[in-house]
Amino acid sequence: MKINTQFELFKARRFLALFLTQFCGAFNDNLFKSALIILITFRLAEQHNLNAQVLVTIVNGLFILPFFLFSATAGQLSDKYEKSFLIRITKIAEIILMAMTAWAFMATNLWMLITLLVLMGAQSAFFGPLKYSILPQLLCPEELLAGNGLVNAATYIAILSGTLCGGLLILSESGRLYIGAGVVLVAVLGYAASLFIPKAEAQSPHIRIDWLPPRATKNMLSHIRPHKAVFRAMMGVSWFWLLGSVFLAQFPGYAKNVLGGNERVSTLFLVLFSIGVGLGSTFCNKLLKGEISAKLAPVGSIGMSLSIAALYISSVRFERAAGLMGLFDFVSRSQAWWLMLSLIALAAFGGIFSVPFYAIAQAKSPDGYRARVVACTNILDSFGMVMATVAAALLLLAGVSVINVFLIFGVVNLMLAPVFSKTLNNGGPEKN
Repeated sequence: MKINTQFELFKARRFLALFLTQFCGAFNDNLFKSALIILITFRLAEQHNLNAQVLVTIVNGLFILPFFLFSATAGQLSDKYEKSFLIRITKIAEIILMAMTAWAFMATNLWMLITLLVLMGAQSAFFGPLKYSILPQLLCPEELLAGNGLVNAATYIAILSGTLCGGLLILSESGRLYIGAGVVLVAVLGYAASLFIPKAEAQSPHIRIDWLPPRATKNMLSHIRPHKAVFRAMMGVSWFWLLGSVFLAQFPGYAKNVLGGNERVSTLFLVLFSIGVGLGSTFCNKLLKGEISAKLAPVGSIGMSLSIAALYISSVRFERAAGLMGLFDFVSRSQAWWLMLSLIALAAFGGIFSVPFYAIAQAKSPDGYRARVVACTNILDSFGMVMATVAAALLLLAGVSVINVFLIFGVVNLMLAPVFSKTLNNGGPEKN
C-alpha cells in the first residue's frame, strides 16, 4: 500500500521495522563510543599513564578503520544474499559484542574495550550497505526520498542521544553497570525489530565475492565511476559527512576558545546541529514533493555557506565573559540567539543538501549493484572524515582559530556548489 504523507511511513511495518533496527544500531555505536571516550579521558588514560587526547584520537580512528577494510566485502555480500537475513545476522553479532562489552566495562579493561569498539565498527560496516540498499526494495519510488529523510534525521538523533547518554551516565554512581546493561538491551531491541523486516531478495546472487579489500574497492569504483549521477551523488553524501565531522569535532574548542562557554554550551551546539539536520532532512521531502532530484543541491550548498558566514559574523561580534559561561548565561545573551539560529540553519541546509543524494544513489544505481554503491559511499565517507580531521588539525596547529577553520570550509563548500548541481536526473553512463 502506498503511503501518502512522510510520517505515515511509520504505519508501514516494511519501513518501521528497518527504521527501529537502524536507530538502535546508531544509538548503540555512539553510546558505547561516548562512554569509552569519557572513561578514557577522566579515568583510564591516567591509570595507564597514557596521553588522553592522543588515545582518544587513536580510538576514533580505530572505529573508522573497519569501514575502509570491510565495506567492499559488505557491499558484495549485501547484493549476493537476501538482505533481511543478513541484517538479523549483524544484529546477533551486535548482541554478542555488547554482552562482552558489558563485562569489559564492569572490569574496566581498557584494551578489551578498545578491541570491542573496533569489532563494533566492523559490525556497523557490514550493516551500513544493508540498511540503505534495502530501502528501494521496501519503498515505492515516490516514498524513497521521504524514507531517506526520516532515516537521515533519525541517524543524527541517535548520534546525539547516544553521545549524551554515554557521556552523562558513565562517570555516575553505577555508571558502568548502566552503560553495560544499556548496550545489551538496545542490541536486543534492535534484533527484535529486525525480525519484522520483510524479505528483500538478492539482486546479484551469482556474483563472486572478492575478499581482497583494496582490489574489491578499486573494482567497485571503476564500475560505478561512469554513472556520473550516481558517482556525484556519492560524493555529495561524503561531502556532507566530511563537513559535518568538522563541526561536530570542533564544537568543544569553538565553545571554549571562541565564545568562552563551558562544556554544556558545547553540548547545546551538538543538540542544535542534530535538530537542524533532522528538520532539513524531513522538510526536504515537502520541498521536492517526493521527486528524486538534485535540483535542491545548489540551494543546500549555498545555504550552508551563507549560514557559516552568518555564524562567523555572530561569533566575532560575540562579547565573551571574564570566565567560562554556563548554559543559562550563554542563552540569556541576545547575540547567542543569532549564533544558534545560524547553526540550526547550517544543519538544516545540510539535511536539504544530503537527502536527495542518498535517494539518487539508491534509485539510479546499476541493477544488482546498489549495496556496493552504498559500500563505496561508506568508504568515501570514512576517507573524507579522516582527511577533514587531518586538514582541520593542520590548520589549528598553524595558528588558525576554530571559527576561521569553519569559514575556510564554508568557502570550499561554496566553490563545490556547481559540481554538485550537475547531479541531475540522468543516472546512466555518460560520455565525457
